[in-house]
Amino acid sequence: MGETTGERPLRVLLADPAPMHRSGLRMVLARPDGDRPEIVVAGETGDGGEAVELARRLLPDVVVAEITLPRLDGLAVARTVTAAGLPVRVLILTDLDTDEDVLAAIAAGAAGFVRKDAPPAEVIAAVRAVAAGGAVITPAVLARILTRVAEALPAPETTVTSKLDTLTDREREVLIHVARGHSNAEIAEALQVSETTIKTHVGHVLTKLRLRDRTQAVVLAYETGLVKPGA
Repeated sequence: MGETTGERPLRVLLADPAPMHRSGLRMVLARPDGDRPEIVVAGETGDGGEAVELARRLLPDVVVAEITLPRLDGLAVARTVTAAGLPVRVLILTDLDTDEDVLAAIAAGAAGFVRKDAPPAEVIAAVRAVAAGGAVITPAVLARILTRVAEALPAPETTVTSKLDTLTDREREVLIHVARGHSNAEIAEALQVSETTIKTHVGHVLTKLRLRDRTQAVVLAYETGLVKPGA
């Protein structure tokens, strides 16, 4: 996925059934950075079916979708976009935040889950992080989900050994950075290697652990105790 560069702003598709919500979000995202916008709204819709069609046609960096959409809900949009292999990431922005909603969004392939009452800066940061290949879940929601996951986990010794022992030390290190929401560029800078090398490591981690995307890698890192909440 393309990260923000000096040459091209991030392109976002908005999918929300409420025109006023779309208008407000458009204003939040269109805050200029210097002489040019860092994020531009490439399209918008209030319909889930049209959101998928626009995602295919416009190929935005990120689709920002509400869960409650007509025809196809936001989870179905995420699932369809992911299954189609489009170079498009999905960020769920919703009023709903039950554990089931969050877990369903992750299972559907969404790379981020943020509540609509999040501060504008948090929404903008989430769009940037998702576009850069990261995974984002609103901190308060993440803390609650991790508590629930921890309660259902088997003994850490067996879980970590069975799932992470195929990784090299460097791959584990990269996974820790991914779990903390760092982009490939940020990990490359921290480890003093090229971004291409980091992409290769991330690919190996996903393949070895049989994970679909970075969001699932984040969940696994917390499940296995490789990364602890607040660490």
